[in-house]
Amino acid sequence: MPDFTLISAPPLAGYNSSFGDIKLSAPKDLAIVSIALPLGGEDAAKAAITSAFGIDLPDTVGTSSPTKDGTASLMRLGADQAFVVFTSATPDAERQIAAKLNGTAYTTDQTDAWCSLEISGPGARRALERICPIDLHPDAFAVGAVARTVMEHMGAIIARTGDDSFLLLSASSSAKSFLHAVELSARNVI
Repeated sequence: MPDFTLISAPPLAGYNSSFGDIKLSAPKDLAIVSIALPLGGEDAAKAAITSAFGIDLPDTVGTSSPTKDGTASLMRLGADQAFVVFTSATPDAERQIAAKLNGTAYTTDQTDAWCSLEISGPGARRALERICPIDLHPDAFAVGAVARTVMEHMGAIIARTGDDSFLLLSASSSAKSFLHAVELSARNVI
């Protein structure tokens, strides 16, 4: 019997397309780790996060902050929950973050549960407004904003990463359907 080696790969690995002034791509080696603050240990966890990443955990749910060196982003998704999103080519994302936090918070690897797309360009917001029910106007959804929402019929997280750029996360089990919805919307606004 032949030996096989399984290689982990994101569901949209290598995807990169343009539609007019809209660019869609799947980030390479994107790792996602959830951090849960323990009841009664919030202050110690927040101090460890500040020490590990050089920035404070955003105080407001629905906001994110990139690290000063740009290697990671902290997304505040709930009163006691956040995501750390960073580039890691190895399958040990949770261990990397757990080691940095030294047992002060609960960590769970979310990398394989999510597919990710970056959408950018002057038409990105126009394309997203067709499938995302939240107000994406810059006055309502500033750079650094993050929200849980739905796009088409699929649950998603959207983060505004720049003036004309967004990071989209959706369940990896419906990655192709999610990609199709975003592509179709981009095609319909060019």
